[in-house]
Amino acid sequence: MPTYNSMNYIVLDLEWNQSPRGKEGENPKIPFEIVEIGAIKLNEHREIIDSFSRLIKPVVYKELHHIIKELTGFTMTELNQGDDFKTAANDFIRWCGEDYKFCTWGSLDITELFRNMKYHHIKLPAPPVFYYDLQKVFNIVYENGDRTTRSLEYAVDYLKIETDDNFHRAYYDALYTAYVFQKLELDIIHKYYSIDYFQVPKTKDDEINLVFDTYSKYVSMAFNNKSDAMKDKEVTSTICYKCGRKAKKKIRWFSDNSKVYYSLSSCPEHGLIEGKIKMRKISGERYFIIKILSLTDEKGAAQLKDRQLEIRAKRRRKRQAGK
Repeated sequence: MPTYNSMNYIVLDLEWNQSPRGKEGENPKIPFEIVEIGAIKLNEHREIIDSFSRLIKPVVYKELHHIIKELTGFTMTELNQGDDFKTAANDFIRWCGEDYKFCTWGSLDITELFRNMKYHHIKLPAPPVFYYDLQKVFNIVYENGDRTTRSLEYAVDYLKIETDDNFHRAYYDALYTAYVFQKLELDIIHKYYSIDYFQVPKTKDDEINLVFDTYSKYVSMAFNNKSDAMKDKEVTSTICYKCGRKAKKKIRWFSDNSKVYYSLSSCPEHGLIEGKIKMRKISGERYFIIKILSLTDEKGAAQLKDRQLEIRAKRRRKRQAGK
């Protein structure tokens, strides 16, 4: 769990390029190559105290994807005058300082920063890495937790923040994200911190169990396959995050696409608990899981049961069609 005393905040935004020929020309070790780092540093009072901006010369994808070119306005002539990634990334990490937490708009920037660092053989920070996903917090505060994903432009407009409409460049997106950060309640930001999943827990002792106000989250070590993961007692357990008691399963874990599993359990004190397991592939057939347990009601339970019946019906029709 993150600590907050005398801590700086690093609001980070990245721009990256990708294979202009799609999967055919993609390097699976680095599907997105960072070409710009932008960041704003704020002190513990959320006052802006410094900034960082750096263009990076690409070495993997030396031609701009047409969408990236359209969004950012980059030219290869401009990028080829940038620093190499190692220089830029090491300068950035030194600039961040010793005691800080990253803030981003969405969950991708930290993962892609670490993926690029690993590709270029730069030492990664020790896991687990906690950060603040301000897109998620904005959604909780202003969208009542609805799953609609709001863009940075939407949030800036909603909060009536003045801009020059120069989005999709790392420095300016970091700056506008910092302005949004300043308007959100800090206690709520701290309460709903996020975890980066690029570095998976290595052992059972490293596995992550977190409890928030409205849900609990468990992040597992890697398993050799999905079957092994679903045989693990910690993975499939349903403990009430309100009281710590074991909740009795009413609907056992089932899957609609082998990547997401659902369950329904009942705590004698706190009622119905919906379980959700997401399978995340890391290499070969190896997987780790993210399990979310949250309270639900009779309506939510009925929707879960309907989903289970629908999946069973689809599988039955498929089997009959194959006869």
